[in-house]
Parts: sequence; C-alpha cells; structure tokens
Amino acid sequence: MEFLKKHAVWFVAGILIALGAVSLRLAWDDSTTMDEKAHIPASYSYVRFLDMRINPEHPPLIKDLSGLAMLLISPLPQFPMPSALWSQGDEGIDPAKHPEGPAKTWGLAQWSFGDQFLFGMGNDPNHVTFFARLPIILITLLLGFAIFRWTRELAGTLAGLFALLLYAADPNILGHDHLVTTDIGIAAFVFFSAYFFVRFLKDPSTKNTLLSGVFLGLANLAKFSAVTLFPLFGLIVILYALSKPCPDTIEATQQRAWRWRFFISLILKFAGSVVICFIAIWALYIPNTWNMPVETVQEIARAQFPNDRAIGRLAESTIIDMSEIPLMKPLAQYFLGVFMVFARVSGGNTYYFLGTVSNQATSLYFPVVFLMKATLPFLAILGFGFLYGLRRITKVAHADKQSGRTWREIFAHSFQAHIAQYTMLGFVALYSYLSITGNLNIGFRHLFPILPFLYVLGTKAVFDYWKRHHGNHTTWTIMRGFIFLFVCWIILIPVFAYPGYLSYFNTAMGGHTEGYKYVTDSNYDWGQDVKRLKQWVDTYNHCVDNNQTGSDECKTLTGGKSFPTAFPIQKIRVDYFGGSSPEYFLGNLYESWHSNNTPEPGWYAVSAGFYQESIYKPQPAGSLNYSWIPQHFLVGRAGDSIFIFYVDRVPEQGI
Repeated sequence: MEFLKKHAVWFVAGILIALGAVSLRLAWDDSTTMDEKAHIPASYSYVRFLDMRINPEHPPLIKDLSGLAMLLISPLPQFPMPSALWSQGDEGIDPAKHPEGPAKTWGLAQWSFGDQFLFGMGNDPNHVTFFARLPIILITLLLGFAIFRWTRELAGTLAGLFALLLYAADPNILGHDHLVTTDIGIAAFVFFSAYFFVRFLKDPSTKNTLLSGVFLGLANLAKFSAVTLFPLFGLIVILYALSKPCPDTIEATQQRAWRWRFFISLILKFAGSVVICFIAIWALYIPNTWNMPVETVQEIARAQFPNDRAIGRLAESTIIDMSEIPLMKPLAQYFLGVFMVFARVSGGNTYYFLGTVSNQATSLYFPVVFLMKATLPFLAILGFGFLYGLRRITKVAHADKQSGRTWREIFAHSFQAHIAQYTMLGFVALYSYLSITGNLNIGFRHLFPILPFLYVLGTKAVFDYWKRHHGNHTTWTIMRGFIFLFVCWIILIPVFAYPGYLSYFNTAMGGHTEGYKYVTDSNYDWGQDVKRLKQWVDTYNHCVDNNQTGSDECKTLTGGKSFPTAFPIQKIRVDYFGGSSPEYFLGNLYESWHSNNTPEPGWYAVSAGFYQESIYKPQPAGSLNYSWIPQHFLVGRAGDSIFIFYVDRVPEQGI
C-alpha cells in the first residue's frame, strides 16, 4: 500500500493514459451517433462563422471546443453556407399559432445540416467526426484527474486511486466519453463547479469567489441543466452561514453581531460569484452570436414558443425585447436556450422501455435503467456506502445527543465538518429528483452529472470504514482482500465488454448483448455501429467469394451457425437509427427500408431501437412491423445494435 501511495502519480498517469487510448480508438471506430449529427455541424459553424443558429437548445462551450479541433483539419471542411437551409431554416410552423407571419426555425434543420456537412459536401466524415471528438476526450481526462484529487483530499491517496479507477473503467463512461454531446461536459464542469464552490465556502477570499463564479459559469455554458446549481448553492450558502460557529475569541455579547456580519458577508460574496458567472456566460456568447442577425434570434424564439400558452408568450417577448439591445443579444440567446430546454423536457420523447413504447415519462425509468446499466461492483459500493453512512449518522447522532447537544447543534457541527459531502449529496438528490419527475426518458447518459459524486462518496465510505478498523488486524486484512478483488473485478468488466460500451448492461441483465430487450435509444442503440455493419458485410462477402465460410473469422460473424446462402450480399435493406449514413459506407449494397414496408426475401439490417419500437408500439389495424421476422432468421450483428437477418422466404403471417 505504501508503494501505491509513493508512486501514486504514475498510477494516475497510467490509468488516464489507458483511458485516453481506449477513447481514441473508439473515437475512430464508432460511427457518428444520433445527436452528433446535430452537434458536429453546429460546433463547426460556431467557430467558423460566429453564428449559433444551429442547435441553440444547448450552450456553446463544448461545441466551441469541438469546433476549434475541426479547424485543424486541412483543408478546412466545406459547409452548406450560403444556402437556403442556412438563411431560411426549415419552414414548418403552424400559422394559426403565429398569425404575425411564418416563423423560421433552425431546430429542425440541424439534422439536415448534419447530413449535408458530413456526407453531402465531399468532406471525409471519418476525419471530421474524429477531430470533433478529441476535445471531449480531453475533458474526460481532466474529469478523471479531478475525481482523483478531490477524493484524495477527502479520504486519502489510495481512495483517490480507487475512485479514479471506478470512473475510468466504467463502460458507461467509456461508451460516451468520446462523443460530441454535452453529457461528459456537464458531468465534468458541474463537478469542477462544486469543488470550487466548497473551496469558496471554506475560504471566501476574492480568489475563491472569482474561481467559484467562473466555474459556475462554465457549468452553465456546458449544459443548461446546470441551472439547478443556482438554488442548490444558494441554499447551502444560507445553511453554511447560519451554522458557522463563532470563533473562540469573540465575546458572548458580540456573537450575535458577528453571526449577522458573517451571514451578510457570505451572501454578498456568493451573489458576487453569481454575477461573475453571468459575466462569463455573456462573454462566451459574444463571439458565438457576433455574426448572428437579431432577426434570426427572434425567428427561432417565435418558432419555439407557441403563442397559445402564457409561458410561451412570456418567453418569446422577453427574448425578443432583450435581443433588440446589442449588449443584451448574447444573453437573449442564452435565455432562448434555457427556455427551449424547459419546452423540450415538458414535450417528452418517444422511447422504448420494458415492453412499452411511449412519449410520456415514467418515474421508474431512471432508477431501473441505473440498476441495469451501472456495473455490479459500483452498485455494491453504493449499497455499502449507504448502509455504512446510515450507521455512522445514527451512532454519531446518538453520541452527540448523549453529550447534551441539541439537534440543531448536531446538524450544524456535521454540516460544517462535512460540507463537501453535503454539497455532493444535495446535488445528487436534487438532480435525481428532477430527472425522475421530468418528462424526458431517453438515456442513462442524462444521469452522468451525478456519477462523479457517487464515485467519490462511495469510495470515501469504503475507505473510511477501512481506516476505522485499521487497529483490528482481521477486519483490516479482510477489507484489503475485498478491495483487491473489487479492483480486479472493476478492471475486467471493460476488458470483456470491449467494444460494446455504449450498449453495456451489467451481467445481472445479461450483459451488452441482451440490453435491447429492456431499453434502447442512447442506452443501447444510438447509431454507433454503421462502420461495423460495413465491416460485417465486407467480411461476409469475402468469406463467400473465397469459399472460407468454415474459417474461425467467418464463423464469428454468424455465431458459429452455417451461412444462410452461398452467394454474396448484393443488396441489404437497412432500417437505421443514428447520425451516420449507411448509404455512404455501403454504397450500391444499400437499400433504404422501414418496418411498414411490404416484406420480401433478402438481407436486412435493422437497428435494435427500431426493431423493438416496431414490435411494441401500438399500431393501427393492418399495419406492418418486424414481428414477421422469426428470430431464427437472425444471422449476426454489427456490433451490438444492428441486427442482420437473412429471409429466404417471407412467412405467410408476414404478408
């Protein structure tokens, strides 16, 4: 153990290098996912043209970083500008809701921009996507180091290494840590913000006030869900100020006055950090809206907020009024995005979950998905931490009560001594509540902001228990053995799950090959396997053309089953969910397909999400779905998420 402590820096470097290497490999191997099709062209347009009309429902920080990386490509990628798509967006607004005239929106057009930018302009989509992903990997590595550092400060060097390993070996992190989305970004910057906020509470100096405000701003520039930090931090500041004990040097007659001075001082300094936060937001929005016409901001606002609802009218008028003032245009764009997110959450999204298809959220979604996708050692650590925490709270509270302290004094002492843990638990509780009660059930990735805090809290509980039993040789030895076994377990999980990290489900749910039965979308099938579909088809044709169907490489395609035909694939019907282009990779072999097309013999490649939705979504009488394809027609898979069928004859019930 002393060896680990002495050489901790090398272990940290080794873990982060391994994390970076795997992430880089996946950044090249994974095809463009669904949301990346919108984020990548938006990223490029922000830094190249200083105009953020594409994908305004997310703030620009993460996309700016990806856009800067794409500027390293030589020659620079072509972009569909000028074009009618850029100047007009997509028409499609109900005139009844906008009697003042047709309103244009680029919210719908973002998908068209993605198709054109990546696959219709002569750009190399592999290079563009890879370069855009590089800054996300850098953020991933910075978050890993931050998890190590904060855990080390709270529980020691060994605990810091353990928490870092939990993070770096989590398949769910590995599945998303290279994608051009806001999920890793918001997890990182919320964690950074909480760290500097706690430093501010312990020492509200000018430096810490500034850092707290800047990182609070960066969190809100990463994703709008960071607005939850404002009420949480505000409440914690109030509780911290009220529970602060007077210094021993303060006379009893002066204690009340001292408390009020400290309370007002801390509140004012926190208010100052909030002002700094909005200055940071305003400053970054300036270059991102520099060339964005005021009319475009207003047109997007009119398109997003229907006039038949009071909140919509309020949002629209507020944004339009702000945009008329040049200095306020950046903040108008910021609040436009905030309002769009609230509208998006309330509107819901169609999803498949446990045999049902709906666009109305269920409170079971996130708890169940968390239990299915979190690794078993991580769940065990969280369970242990919860039980140990309850035991410690009960024991300490009882001892304090026996000493004659009031419950207020007990809480005040605990709050001051463990402010970092209270901040983490407060965010986990608030964010979890909002996620569970919200109307947007589209992926475990939406819980990423709480994961770094759970890594730290779970690890701290384990190592606190270990330290408390350091004097008991038997317990200490058993704990050391358990930690060693857990380290091996944690490391082996991503080794055996590679490369199916995005589709990862823990072994209790059948692993990454079975998860589609429970839930899809970004939990399992986000379009990441189109390149692997191309590889599968090429390998299959190679095996057939060269009469090598009995080789080990060829047998792996079909899971050991015999090849269904002795002829190569000349046409494959593809029903694909994602941000890539099967036609670009498959060329003349590609044929577009949909579940309601009339069945016919031949090859099919169907995304797991579309497959499940077509079967379980209620359909009008006479509608077709994929239930006509028997499972024995399944030949293989491209990755985990694309099912490959060969239909030699259409079953009668499928016609």
